[in-house]
Amino acid sequence: MQGDPARPTCISILCVEDHPVFREGLSTIIESQRDMRLVAQAANAEEAIEALRRYRPDITLMDVRLPGTDGIDALVAIRGEFPRARIIMLSTSDSDGEIRRALRSGAASYLLKSAPKNELLAAVRAVHAGGRYVPPDVAARLAEHLGEDDLTPRELEVLGLIREGYRNKQIADRLSIAETTVNFHIKNLVEKLGANDRAHAVAIAIRRGLLPM
Repeated sequence: MQGDPARPTCISILCVEDHPVFREGLSTIIESQRDMRLVAQAANAEEAIEALRRYRPDITLMDVRLPGTDGIDALVAIRGEFPRARIIMLSTSDSDGEIRRALRSGAASYLLKSAPKNELLAAVRAVHAGGRYVPPDVAARLAEHLGEDDLTPRELEVLGLIREGYRNKQIADRLSIAETTVNFHIKNLVEKLGANDRAHAVAIAIRRGLLPM
């Protein structure tokens, strides 16, 4: 982690990214703007929280994939300690489930790493002004499943256990519920995902980012 608090006051930015090449690219883009300054960099969630405590940046750019923890879990932890933190999530994934999770967890924006430089800068300025920023390609991914029922936490729990190889009776024992209730949850989640069976439901959920990779 490194910081440079000496530059004039403008939009202060923390970059949380574990890939040096991409981190250097972000640094170059930010430093080329007269109204922005990179105050710190971090490679994982722990360093990110330390940097937030020390620098209190206006904007945090954070990778969804971080070593040792899911970036969205890190987002939740950061928002728990810094409820007013303005966080822009960066990802290579355009799965609607991951986008929804990030925005519901408090992200002010979700950008694909393939986004052009001007879109990143627009997002930083929009979020700094107090707004949210959802670029057209991300909004289009969300719109594909607009109106579909979301899976409940229990359905996601059942789906996760199916992925781990548990049979319905074992899932019932694990969750301390009746096997008929497990069957009911599986029926619902298969219908919601438009799947052929429980295995297909798991594959769809992973592809859409509803289950972690």
